[in-house]
Amino acid sequence: MIRLRSWAVALGLGGVGGSLFAALDLPLPWMLGALTAVTLASLGGLRPEIPASMRSVMIAVLGLMLGSAFSPDLLARIGRWSDSLLVLTLATLASGLLVTFYLRRTSKMSRVTAFFAAAPGGINEMVLTGGAMGGDERTIALSHSLRILLIVFTVPFGYRLIAHVHSVPMAESMGRLADLGGMDALVMLGSAVAGAALARLARLPAWMLTGPMLSSAGLHLAGLTAFRPPAELVVLAQLVTGASIGCRFRGLSWSDMAGMARPAMGATAIMLVLSAGAAGLLAAGGHSSFGVLLLAFVPGGIAEMCLVALALGQDVAFVSTHHVVRVVMVIMLAPPIFKLLERRESRR
Repeated sequence: MIRLRSWAVALGLGGVGGSLFAALDLPLPWMLGALTAVTLASLGGLRPEIPASMRSVMIAVLGLMLGSAFSPDLLARIGRWSDSLLVLTLATLASGLLVTFYLRRTSKMSRVTAFFAAAPGGINEMVLTGGAMGGDERTIALSHSLRILLIVFTVPFGYRLIAHVHSVPMAESMGRLADLGGMDALVMLGSAVAGAALARLARLPAWMLTGPMLSSAGLHLAGLTAFRPPAELVVLAQLVTGASIGCRFRGLSWSDMAGMARPAMGATAIMLVLSAGAAGLLAAGGHSSFGVLLLAFVPGGIAEMCLVALALGQDVAFVSTHHVVRVVMVIMLAPPIFKLLERRESRR
């Protein structure tokens, strides 16, 4: 009964927050509104919770949605993404090292805690790996959660205030639940289940997202289907995603939040400046627009940044590919790089 009440609080407050943001015509209303309402409730002493099974289903829906952006004509453009992926790699490495240095100088974090708190991607993997190496799991988790929260808020509002880019109505970019045919529903369900299962076996990061995304992308690239998840499901997925971020702060006080706010804001600023610099460099060379490159480079969560790209009418396939590559790279390289740095430090 207690868990049911916690679920109701999270979903109810998420719905209220999303409705309010939508009524105020704020960017990405259902995710940011739910995130705001549930975060405030968590810090206010309530204990909202999103069922893991519901979050998994909604993440899979987002994966299907992202995969539907991969159309056959995209194959002609994928080969030109090598430059941006190379710059992304360099920017990610520089970001992780600079933020580690910053956190060590401005907080009381140990080397291992600062390093894995600064790694720009893979929150669950960084918490587990950092904890296994002796870091403070709670600090690492809170640092990543604040990074995602700050970036998810900063980017959409920045686009609105600086570039005057408004969100694209979901009905224009997605289908409608009433128009979803039986065969499309079976294809959607089958690709989600098969993709998630294969991704889990392959131990891909965020397998509930990347598996359905890759499965859906394969079907769309092959021209076997043109289905898109209904807008109603995508709105619900946004609400659950935003509420889930807010639930990460339950059990924390405002003083806990304040203690991490300054280092988190500084770290996020470093990441945003490096991302903007890398995006500006490529944009100046005529690679692509600054807007889509910035969305591809800023180290928010995969699902969250792809939702932002969709809401702003940007190239979702381009953005999602770069974020998946970033997270895979961080997960693979963070442990060996940390061990290398530790060996160098011990020699000194």
